[in-house]
Amino acid sequence: MANLKEVRTRIASVSSTQQITSAMKMVSAAKFRRAQNAIIGMRPYAAQLNEIIADIDTGDGVQTPYHAVRPVQTAVLVVVTSNKGLCGAFNSNVLKLAQQRIDHWRAEGAAIRVISIGKKSSELLARQKDLSLTVCDELLDSPSFDAIANLADTLMADFAEKRIDRVELIYNQFKNSLSQVLSDEQWLPIENKHDRHDGKAKKNNDYIYEPSKEDILREMIPLSLRSTFYRVVLDSLAAEHGARMTAMQKATDNATELLKDLRLSYNKARQASITNEIIEIVSGSEALKG
Repeated sequence: MANLKEVRTRIASVSSTQQITSAMKMVSAAKFRRAQNAIIGMRPYAAQLNEIIADIDTGDGVQTPYHAVRPVQTAVLVVVTSNKGLCGAFNSNVLKLAQQRIDHWRAEGAAIRVISIGKKSSELLARQKDLSLTVCDELLDSPSFDAIANLADTLMADFAEKRIDRVELIYNQFKNSLSQVLSDEQWLPIENKHDRHDGKAKKNNDYIYEPSKEDILREMIPLSLRSTFYRVVLDSLAAEHGARMTAMQKATDNATELLKDLRLSYNKARQASITNEIIEIVSGSEALKG
C-alpha cells in the first residue's frame, strides 16, 4: 500500500487537474453558445439561398464556370480543424479523412494542394515534404465573412481559370454538443441539381425573370459558394467547442472518481498506520510488564 505522503501528493495533483478541467469546461460552454448561435443563424440563410437557386435552375441546364466538370489534374483539399487541442477525437478524425483523400488523389495521379484552416492540421500536414500546403490558421481567431469570402473568391478564380479542377471541404459538421458529423463536401465543381434522380418532383414555376435566368444564376452562385464556405467554418467552430466542452466534462468526472478512490486509499493507509502504532505501543507495554 502506498505511503501517506505519496497519496496526499496524488490527491493534490488530481484536485488541481479537476479545477483546471472544470474551468476549461465553463469557458468552452460560453464559447459554444456563441458559436452555436452563429451557425444556427447562418443555416437558414444558406438553405434559403440554395433553395432559390434550385428553384430558378429547374432543369434548363444553365451552366456557369463553376459547373465545369473535367478530368482532375489538380485537386484542392480544404481541411478545417482547430487551433487548440483538448477536444477529444475532433482533430484526429478530420486528419484521418484528409489523409485518405490525399492518398486517393495521389493514386489517381492528380496534383494535390491542401489549404489548412487550424493549427492542428497545419502542424501535421507540414511534415509531408511533398505536399503543397497553404496555412490559413488566422481565419479561426475571429472568423469574419469578408476574410473567408476572400479565400473562397481566390479558389473560385483558380477553378474558373482551370488552374484547379476540384475543391473538397473536409470538416466536422455541428450536430449537437455531444456529436459531430465528419464531412467531405464537394465544393467545386457544383453538382447540377437537375441531374440528380432522387425521386423528388421538380418545380415548374412559371416565373418571368428580369434580368435573364442565366444572369441571375451567375450572380447568385458565387454568393452561394461564399456562404457555404463561411458555413463550413462556423460549423467546425461550433463542433470544436462542443467537443472540447464534452471532453472537459468527461475529464472532470474522471478526476472526481479518481479523487474518491485516492481518498479511500488514503484513509485505509492512515488507518493501517494508526493500527500499527497502537500494536507497537501495546507490544512495548507488555514487554515492560514482563
